[in-house]
Amino acid sequence: MASRRDEPRPTREIQRGTPLRPWQIRERCFNVRRQGLDPVEIRAFLHRVADELTVAQTALVAVQEENVRIKNALRTWQSAQSANHRYR
Repeated sequence: MASRRDEPRPTREIQRGTPLRPWQIRERCFNVRRQGLDPVEIRAFLHRVADELTVAQTALVAVQEENVRIKNALRTWQSAQSANHRYR
């Protein structure tokens, strides 16, 4: 007879191709098997990965915003340069 620990836990399936969110990593559950891995160690690792993912995603957003700002500044500068050269 299977023990309660061997019963699979319900998990929400994560679609491939969509970016993982930190909460998906933190809440991910795995089946526990005899002679399996330490669930506390797994949970700690998942939290560490989720924290690093949060930092990376935050940095990515900042870089994307900076990219938009630089592109807009370049367009403005190019327009100003173009206008200056037309009237000479």
